[in-house]
This record gives sequence, structure tokens and C-alpha cells, in this order.
Amino acid sequence: MNNARKNSLGRPRSTQSHQAILQATLELLAEVGFERITVDAIASRAKAGKSTIYRRYNSKGELVADAIESLREEIVIPDTGRLWSDIDALIASAAQNTLNPLGRRTVAMIISSASSDPEFAHIYWTKYLQPRRQAFAIIIERAKVRQEIEADIDPALVFDTMSGIMLYAQIFQPTPELWEAFVRSALHLIIRKPLS
Repeated sequence: MNNARKNSLGRPRSTQSHQAILQATLELLAEVGFERITVDAIASRAKAGKSTIYRRYNSKGELVADAIESLREEIVIPDTGRLWSDIDALIASAAQNTLNPLGRRTVAMIISSASSDPEFAHIYWTKYLQPRRQAFAIIIERAKVRQEIEADIDPALVFDTMSGIMLYAQIFQPTPELWEAFVRSALHLIIRKPLS
């Protein structure tokens, strides 16, 4: 029997079961935190077998990262033809995803979990941050081609700085201006225009 035929005979994965597992993971993460969450507890709350979870995920960290990722939107690379319009679109998307009660709780969970568990930090970095970092690099490289910014600007550094500014402004709200305006103002300090 070939592998394709063998795989087709297996029990089909249930979308409903998968969603229940992700929802149970998010609920328990909010209640007890990453360190105390267990696959047993997730399975019990989702009314799913542990074997169902382990068929999909290699570890608790991978499951938690996927559950958090399920709250996020797909990666969209704006292409308005101008750097600052692209950045404004990214800032607006980030505001929509994080400046609400669920978004704030999610960010708090990510920071807490990544700070306390290196495995989770690595998985979240690989599955979530790295793809977004690479997508952002496309925006910066387009701006270089259009000569809107200096050719030596490091896209990864800009992304990391932007992420740090966003988190700082979300937690501390350092100025009375809108979150989006604060992030944009701070980015202007690090993204240089070419000298004419």
C-alpha cells in the first residue's frame, strides 16, 4: 500500500476539534499562564484526546504558539508605492490587532510566556516574528529602490525597533498623542531619507 493511500485511510482531522483545542489553550493560558498549562488540561477542556493533540503538535510550546497565532491576521505586505503609506498601513493593522482587550491580553501572554520559557520564545520567534520580519524587509527594500531611504538601512533593525516602540507605547502610553502617531514619530527618527 503506498503512503498516499495509507494516509487517506486515517481518521480525517476535525476542524471543529482543532478549533476547540486552540480555544482551550488560549483560555487556560489566560487563567494559569504558560508554565502551569498542561496538555492534559487542554485535552480535558477541549474534550479531545491527548493523542489528537500530539498528532498535530510536537510540544506544548508549539501548540501555545499556534493558538496565539490563530488570533492574528495573515501576513499582508502593503504596497502603496510609498514607504510611509506602507508603514502607516502596518501601524493601522497592528493597532487593530492589539489595541483592544483581547489584543492586550494576548501581548501580555506572549511577553510573559517568552520571558519564562526559552522553548516557547524560540517557537514563537520562528513561527510568528521571523515571517513578519522577512515581510517587512520587502517594504524596506522597495523603498531603497525608490530611493526614499538610505541604502544602508537594516530592515531587521527597523522592524525590531518598530516592534519595541509599539510594545513600549502600548504598555506605558508615554505621551497623550495617539498610539499610531507616537509610533510613526519614533520611526521617523530611525528611518533616514537619502541626502539630496
